[in-house]
Amino acid sequence: MNEFQALVEEQMKTMDHLLYLQSEVERCHELQNELSRLRSRTAVSDIHSEIQKMKDELDEIVAVFEQQTNEVVKLFRKQNMKNTKIIV
Repeated sequence: MNEFQALVEEQMKTMDHLLYLQSEVERCHELQNELSRLRSRTAVSDIHSEIQKMKDELDEIVAVFEQQTNEVVKLFRKQNMKNTKIIV
């Protein structure tokens, strides 16, 4: 496997994790709304804390994904520069 493929594969793993966290945040929001309707303030607070932790992790994953995207683009450009002859 070449370096480009490895970077893309790692980025896809990161994207899968990001999508999972987003769905978990959404699920927890729905649960929080349901608990609010039931007036369970303690549980709502616990869920809110969990949501915040996941949002923080999601922010970290987004940053990693952006960095990986930059690395993929940089390597892609570098490989294309090697494969492209400039005619003057």
